[in-house]
Parts: sequence; structure tokens; C-alpha cells
Amino acid sequence: MRRAIFAFSFVSLMLASQAFAGDAEIKTGQAVIDGQLKALIANDGAKAYSFAAPNVKQVFPTVEAFMNMVTNGYPPVRKPQSYSFGKFEETGPGSIVQHVLIVGPDGKDYEAVYTLQQQPDGTFQITGCSLRASNSLST
Repeated sequence: MRRAIFAFSFVSLMLASQAFAGDAEIKTGQAVIDGQLKALIANDGAKAYSFAAPNVKQVFPTVEAFMNMVTNGYPPVRKPQSYSFGKFEETGPGSIVQHVLIVGPDGKDYEAVYTLQQQPDGTFQITGCSLRASNSLST
């Protein structure tokens, strides 16, 4: 009987620790995205660029190239009126997807889907962002 209770307690503890790890990853991923969005709003290109993963920096090797891409390709991300975090998915070890609901500078609703990857130093960085207009996000 004691073994059964111990085994149940151990399994419960393991599940709880996994839930806490997920909560930590959610908060970390959201903090990275929030930091980049705040830097974009403040016109701090260098800081916004610092949240980009190496794969993004390889394609956009300078702050200027990165900011040009964001300004021309992602106006709602570049200058959101407001944003809030939506669905979160853990797609593998150290790999997460975070949905962000954005009201763009045009007053329209958008959904940005960010992918983030844990780096060798343990930090998370943004590996990509896809953006789509949404007519159903607000009423």
C-alpha cells in the first residue's frame, strides 16, 4: 500500500513539475515577444533585433535590414495599437509557438503566430512570425 501511495505521489510530483516547466516557458516566451514589441514601438531597432534568433539574423544580417523587413512586411507588429497573448503550444523540447492578438495601426485585428527556440545558452529567441488579418478576434 505504501508503495502505491509513493508511486502515486511521485507521478503527481512529476506531472506538477512538468506543468510548472510549461508555465515557465509560457512566461519566458511571452516576455521575449513583449520585449521585442515594446522595442519596436519605441523605435529601438537594436533592442528589437536582439530578440531575433540566429536563423533570422542570417537572413537579415543588420539591424537596418531587419527593421526594413518588419516595417514593410509587418506593419501591425511594427506599430500595434494593442496586443494580447493567445494560445500557446509547446511543439518540442525547447520549441514553442505563441499566438498574439494584435490591433494594428489601421485599427484592424490581426493574429501573429510567433515561433521561438531555446538557444544553447538557455534563452529563447524568436525564429519566425507569421501574420494574418482576422475578422473574428473582436466584437
